[in-house]
Amino acid sequence: MGVDYYNILKVSRNAAEEDLKKSYRKLAMKWHPDKNAVNTEAAEAKFKQISEAYDVLSDPQKRQIYDVYGEEGLKSSIHPPPPSSGDGGGRGFEFSPRDEEDIFEFFWGSDAEKEKSGGGRAKKAAAMESKLPCSLEELYKGSRRKMQIARVVLDESGKPVTVEEVLGINIKPGWKKGTKITFPEKGNHEAGATPGDLIFVIDEKPHPVFKRDGNDLIINHKISLVDALTCKTINITTLDGRDLSLKVSNVIKPGHEMLIENEGMPISKEPSKNGKLRIKFDIKFPSRLTAEQKSDLRRILGKGNA
Repeated sequence: MGVDYYNILKVSRNAAEEDLKKSYRKLAMKWHPDKNAVNTEAAEAKFKQISEAYDVLSDPQKRQIYDVYGEEGLKSSIHPPPPSSGDGGGRGFEFSPRDEEDIFEFFWGSDAEKEKSGGGRAKKAAAMESKLPCSLEELYKGSRRKMQIARVVLDESGKPVTVEEVLGINIKPGWKKGTKITFPEKGNHEAGATPGDLIFVIDEKPHPVFKRDGNDLIINHKISLVDALTCKTINITTLDGRDLSLKVSNVIKPGHEMLIENEGMPISKEPSKNGKLRIKFDIKFPSRLTAEQKSDLRRILGKGNA
């Protein structure tokens, strides 16, 4: 038969729709790459396999063809569908594994409704939540962090004991303050309840040069009055160490802001795009001028040349 979808989802061959959904939810939560950051590559492969299995077994027509002809019957047009499966003969099926948002909307949405209507889940221990301070450079370039945690688990006799563990976290470029990374059931255990989740919440450390505003980066750049009036080239070092050389071609007035497209923070949901770099100019006025300087300025900036 090739791939055993029932075995992948850990259900029997006569599993009902609710059994499939329950098992898929548990496995998807466990193996989603963003929720199981210890080994991202292995998690991605497993998650794709789980999604494909659910995609087939949750669809009555695909499941019937799979039960009769196996995986090859689904992916090719060699075997016609069973007579009772309706139309669609001569075409192979395309799989549509769900992405993260689909999964959590699908499960958490429906489960939340169940809880409201009284059809509750098993009691779950309270989640462990802690801040994960990140530099602006880490949130710009992405990074991998190792975090040592201590949690309470129950031994074979049911006695609570403290264990320590090191978890790997992949910080993705563009993540914002408040982003949550969840490790399902990696929190504390307690009797009569399923283990709680472990949640890290991204926090952003202050940066000495840049300030973040959504997907934009703001920098205050000091410039002399002479340079503001006569134009110049300014140099800025980006968060990933590149040197930007920017020509200012117009007179810079107080409060002027220069916008550089695609040089802000990465946009996590659109990997090829960045926000803007916003350069705010701080014009340094001289504290005093000599009589000669004042005279020269009046002559140069007189009404006729204003």
